[in-house]
Amino acid sequence: MEILIKASQFILSLSLLIVLHEMGHFIPAKLFKTKVEKFYLFFDYKFSLFKKKIGETVYGIGWIPLGGYVKISGMIDESMDTEQMKQPAQPWEFRSKPAWQRLIIMLGGVFVNFVLGIFIYIMLMWAYGEKYLPNENVVDGVWVENELAENLGLQTGDKVLTVDGEKIKKFRGLSLEFINGENYQIERNGQILEKEIPEDFISQLMDRGKDAGPFLYPRYPFVVAGITDESPNLKADLKTKDIIISINGTSIKYFDEAQTELEKYKNQEITVTVKRGTTTKEVSLKVTEDGKLGVGLGQLSFKDLEKLGYYKLADVEYSFSEAIPAGLKKSWKTLTDYVKQLKKIFNPSTGAYKGLGGFISIGSIFPAEWSAQSFWTITAFLSIMLGFMNLLPIPALDGGHVVFTLWEMITGKKPGDKFLEYAQVVGFVLLIILLLFANGNDIFRLFK
Repeated sequence: MEILIKASQFILSLSLLIVLHEMGHFIPAKLFKTKVEKFYLFFDYKFSLFKKKIGETVYGIGWIPLGGYVKISGMIDESMDTEQMKQPAQPWEFRSKPAWQRLIIMLGGVFVNFVLGIFIYIMLMWAYGEKYLPNENVVDGVWVENELAENLGLQTGDKVLTVDGEKIKKFRGLSLEFINGENYQIERNGQILEKEIPEDFISQLMDRGKDAGPFLYPRYPFVVAGITDESPNLKADLKTKDIIISINGTSIKYFDEAQTELEKYKNQEITVTVKRGTTTKEVSLKVTEDGKLGVGLGQLSFKDLEKLGYYKLADVEYSFSEAIPAGLKKSWKTLTDYVKQLKKIFNPSTGAYKGLGGFISIGSIFPAEWSAQSFWTITAFLSIMLGFMNLLPIPALDGGHVVFTLWEMITGKKPGDKFLEYAQVVGFVLLIILLLFANGNDIFRLFK
């Protein structure tokens, strides 16, 4: 059921983005009186799931969910209709139109994607506002409990201040900032320290596996999740969601402090104070020879931690007029972060290529339960991503056609049809290789 819910959201989001992207080509083509032969959601190799001709255009749904297209008469595109190109140019064909009109037609899809992403972000800001843990409110620093964070040179209690000189606003965004960054600044015991982010940080992050979770957490209370069967405290008076707040009279605020304190009492009995709801209770426990209690560490949401007095969350509401600049800022941040990540993919030493994913990766980012906020947030991100990807100067993408059209406008020389045909083939080959690699990565990670 979880897979079905994720897949349904993915297909719905993808379909919406494809239809609107193609509408971005379709509308200016019709405005400039250019014949549009087909308008398809998904590809229709050999046959269609549905098709209907209205006027001069066949509207349909293909069976290969890898995208969609509009077939514009007199244009060398994914249809590779070379026979049409051998005939004399007709006034209603794309190739007969002035260069500036062809440029607008080709940029229409990208324009719609960017505008759609911005519009969704503005509406999300207006409808939901922003709720997050401000990084400045993590006053006691981070909890370092994995090798990756240690390799970065971090220690428990460090306060991360900036990445690449930019102040960190949201704690949840730290992982992304480290992925995109090259250096960072921390405060440790009152001292400001500058540190480098290893070039292969993304590779190390990917090697942890998709289920490893964030590599940095705010410091966390010792919340009891349960008692293991091998624990010497199996019959102790501990309950799920108890919070250990002292050990032998020493106050404990965070789990890492409890770890340090328990090291002093290996193979000994201790008295701990636990917070249970609104009351406190003393419990006698045994410490194992390796300084453990044999209990699981429970997880609490940021909202629960706020209720317990650990962290103060920000809850920002926007009027519609305030949501516009907030949505624009979010859109720009999304685009620039994506560009930074893409640049790292083309640098093999970063290992970022390991994170390149296909349909499984994209589908997996949707939640297992329907959430309108999550769905539209992801759709806005995908819309901006799709817009930028289509703008890349690769033949077979909109950006490739734009480059050739701009060349014509600047030099006055139009590339020959044969050249455009060969360029289209090369572009398709590159895209297929990229598609196979990305989806191959997905399959490899599944088996790994």
